[in-house]
Amino acid sequence: MPFLKTNIEGLLLFEPRLFEDERGYFYESFNQKEFYNATGIDLPFVQDNHSFSKFGVIRGLHFQKTPFQQAKLIKVICGEIFDVAVDIRLHSPTFGKWLGFRISAENKRQLYIPRGFAHGFAVLSETAEVLYKCDNFYAPQAEGGIIYNDKDLQIDWQIDEKNIIVSPKDASLPSFQSVKATLNVN
Repeated sequence: MPFLKTNIEGLLLFEPRLFEDERGYFYESFNQKEFYNATGIDLPFVQDNHSFSKFGVIRGLHFQKTPFQQAKLIKVICGEIFDVAVDIRLHSPTFGKWLGFRISAENKRQLYIPRGFAHGFAVLSETAEVLYKCDNFYAPQAEGGIIYNDKDLQIDWQIDEKNIIVSPKDASLPSFQSVKATLNVN
């Protein structure tokens, strides 16, 4: 399981080894032992989530507040997304920085997002199905978020503004500066 380190500590991009022949392909999308050996991270994933979205949809930026934070392992089984992780760990040298990656059914990349990040994605293809593993159960009372078009973060979602679709809930999320004042994540 080749994990590529990024310039934000803990955020890892996984590019699987494919075994291809005339029949198609095979790859391990997750192997706990290899995951641990490659990363030193020993997480029990306890919840799998599956979303389906249309072109232009942005979901996020979402996070869970302490003590319900979630690490996630994201993959796409149909279509393509631009996946974004924002470091909201108060004492991190990259606090407030974000990285985005194109993840698709075709490139089979996966993104590991540790606890202490806000997460969101934009659908770049006609439709996309996204699967992600979480290391903690969802807790509605601990949900938090940051508005997708925050002026301080300036995320380039790789979609023309006129094509962006967000839920009313996500469209009313607070700014990064508002969230920053209330954070208690490590």
